[in-house]
Order: sequence, then C-alpha cells, then structure tokens
Amino acid sequence: MLKIGDIKMKNQVVLAPMAGVCNPAFRLIAKEFGAGLVCAEMVSDKAIVNKNEKSLKMLYVDEREKPLSLQIFGGDKETMAEAARVVDQQTNADIIDINMGCPVPKITKCDAGAKWLLNPDKIYEMVSVAVKAVEKPVTVKMRMGWDDENILAVENAQAIEAAGGKAVAVHGRTRLQMYEGTANWDILKEVKEAVNIPVIGNGDVKTPQDAKNMLDTTGVDGVMIGRAALGNPWMLYRTIHYLETGELAPDPSPREKIDVCMIHMDRLINLKGEDVAVREMRKHAAWYLKGLRGNNKVRDQINQLHTRDEVASSLYNFVDGLESAQKEKASAV
Repeated sequence: MLKIGDIKMKNQVVLAPMAGVCNPAFRLIAKEFGAGLVCAEMVSDKAIVNKNEKSLKMLYVDEREKPLSLQIFGGDKETMAEAARVVDQQTNADIIDINMGCPVPKITKCDAGAKWLLNPDKIYEMVSVAVKAVEKPVTVKMRMGWDDENILAVENAQAIEAAGGKAVAVHGRTRLQMYEGTANWDILKEVKEAVNIPVIGNGDVKTPQDAKNMLDTTGVDGVMIGRAALGNPWMLYRTIHYLETGELAPDPSPREKIDVCMIHMDRLINLKGEDVAVREMRKHAAWYLKGLRGNNKVRDQINQLHTRDEVASSLYNFVDGLESAQKEKASAV
C-alpha cells in the first residue's frame, strides 16, 4: 500500500494537482469516489508569505478530504522555506508537495516549476530547505525532463531523496512536450529502481487498465490520475475497483453524471459564490457532458447562463431528452 512518511493511503490511486481545477469542491468529490490521496492546485510561495488573501484561501482543507497534499511553487530558498512552514503549522494538510513540473512560461520564467529540472543541485537545495523547515512529509511532483536532450529524472529523484523528500511523483513527459505526445513509462521504471522513496507514476492513465498496466510494468508505488478524472470522478472509483477485483465497474448513466455535476456546482457556490462558481462550472459541465450524444447545443447554452437554477434546468432538460429518446428506441425494437 502507498505510504508517504507516516501517512498511509487506503489505496494506490492519487488525484493529480491540477491548476484551476483541484479546489475543495472537486477534491471532495474525488475523495468520495475513493481516491487514496488528493492533491490541491499549486499556490505561489511568495503569495503565501505576502499573505495574499486569494492564495491563503486556496490553503483551505476540508477534514473529509484527508489525507491531502497541498502544493507550493517558487524559486527562492527563503520564501520556499517560509511558505512550507505556513502550510506545516497553519493548515491541516497532511503532506507538503513542491511543484517541479509546471511547464507554463509564466512559472518557469520565475525560476520555478519545471525550470528546476535542469539542475539537480538546485532541487537538492530547495527541497532541503523545505524539509528542514517543517514536520510534515515533503514530496515533489516533477516531469521527466526539460526536453529530449535534458532528461535528468533519475538524478533529480535521487536529489529529492537525498534532501529528505518522502516521495516523488513523475510525469513521463518533458516540459517541452507540455501535454502532447506520449508519456514515457520507461523512465518511471528507471526512477523507481534508482530510489528507495515511494514513486508515483503520472501520464496517459486514461482507463483502469492503463493504471494496472503502469503499476505492473514500472513497479511504481502509486498511480496519479489527472485529466482522465475531469468531469469523470468515476475513473477514480473504477480504477480502484479494477485494481482490487480485476472487474470493470459500469460507466455512469447520463443522469448520474449530471447529478454529480450539480453536487460539484453547489459545493463550488458555497466556496466562491454563485456568480464566480457558475462561470467556473462552464468548463466542468463540458467535461461532465463529454461522450453524451448531442451535447454541443447544451454546452453552448450553459456558456450563456449566469445562475445555478438556469444551469440545472438546462442540464436536466438535456438528460430528459436523452432518456426519452432511449425509451422510444427501446419500444421500437
């Protein structure tokens, strides 16, 4: 079973920390669908140290989400240590994660995120100051390298372990790849064989079978699921079920999808207010609707709506139409 420091997970399935997505509303759904560990979206170390109100709100953890990992990013030793100390002493997170994988230019230009991948010494230094500042276990999420010419995954993982990091999550893509191309699982195996701390694999886990394949072929201790869980927390449940039983649980019905979408929206409203939540839910609703026949019209409709009840009406009218069409089709047979 996956264990990070003294924190034991009930299974090997981890929700990836996704920016703009992994707030308490979505994380709690992921936890209810069985995820052994959920990770929060990254927060700037400087914003934490400077007491930025929006950033401090992002450190909120619902007790029902635990065990949970809060992720920070930055490029300065002093602010990294201080931000880690704040998370350690002023939040109820279980794990402090350092982002070393974000590929977007506005992060890498600040000498943060994936920029560290070019320098194992910098990684050792930054992880070390965080570890020394806190009691909670410190982990790192990284990519396998900067580009095809600079793949230092093994050296970087060894630096993390030497600095006192308690686990490392490895995305099998380079910074240059962003989210394109194919994830390299061979590098996950190499990292796992090079360190003694737990290694969590990430990249191209799109089905429960993918998760089992990754665990079996690479030997990693856990599997991190990101984009495949967007609008589809059933992916988490179905993966756990498959790993435990070898059986594939059925996909949800359209109505089940919309029911969970509305739970998600109501939690987001409680968190951010109706106006902000409804706008934010537009992308989530599109993800929940993915794969449902004829969803283009309702997606366009939702993008023009501004209240919770309008969105609910639109979504359930769509589902009613799907169910009516299904009944007509069944009666005609």
